[in-house]
Amino acid sequence: MGLINHRNCGHAPIGLFDSGVGGLTVLRQLEQQLPNESVLYLGDTARLPYGTKTPEQILQYVREILTWMTAEGAKLVIMACNTSSALALETVRSEFSIPILGLILPGAKAAVQAGQRIGVIATQATVASHAYPNAVREINPNVAIWQVACPEFVPLIEQNQLNTPYTIQVAQRYLAPLLEQQIDTLVYGCTHYPYLEPVLRQILAPEVQLVDPAKAVVTAAAQELDLLSLRHLQASAHRRIGVTGDPQSFARVARHCLGYTPVVEQICLPTRLLSQAK
Repeated sequence: MGLINHRNCGHAPIGLFDSGVGGLTVLRQLEQQLPNESVLYLGDTARLPYGTKTPEQILQYVREILTWMTAEGAKLVIMACNTSSALALETVRSEFSIPILGLILPGAKAAVQAGQRIGVIATQATVASHAYPNAVREINPNVAIWQVACPEFVPLIEQNQLNTPYTIQVAQRYLAPLLEQQIDTLVYGCTHYPYLEPVLRQILAPEVQLVDPAKAVVTAAAQELDLLSLRHLQASAHRRIGVTGDPQSFARVARHCLGYTPVVEQICLPTRLLSQAK
């Protein structure tokens, strides 16, 4: 009962998680759109990347993280990870009592509003799920959509290799089939990918619209908080950032993402659960 009372308090944090630094793009949007909200962020860096894992592994990871965030009093959770959103959202929504938002539907809505020939770059797992094509066609069946798996992007970003010749070469290879289709819109199907915008802009035609689902999901979160009367209207926000891997290396990369060096703590999810996933 105490947990429910804490969760219903506007002062309780918004939970936010990803496999690594990608979810910090969503944190930046939260800071801009909901500056009074406290945030509890978890980067599951011990098991990064998620995009190469099985659906069963992803579901297990998400259950573990949501159990921890619920115990920490999160009033709402945003899956700041497209892979998790694609593979686990509907299942865990039925298992946990707090509101849980994913990136796919908000991103699909934004894409349909932006153009008619949509390209999606995403992890292998997200592409294999067909979550974005299904969501886009449900909104507008007349829209054309293509997707490409980009497995090298997340490791390069986590290693802070954002604008190297090799990264540019990889991006050119991934985008080539989408350029052949003359896309007018490109969706970041992974929260890591906005960090590559300067590289992608070198390759894409100037008129191609870039869609960041992070912006759309935070707007949806704001609407959900208003609906539940859980929005915090006074300026007393705090950030708690944790990782399951090495805090120091995460903080170094996060500095380039956030513009400041965050305090990062190591979070120990139950050893039994972590060992099962390795």
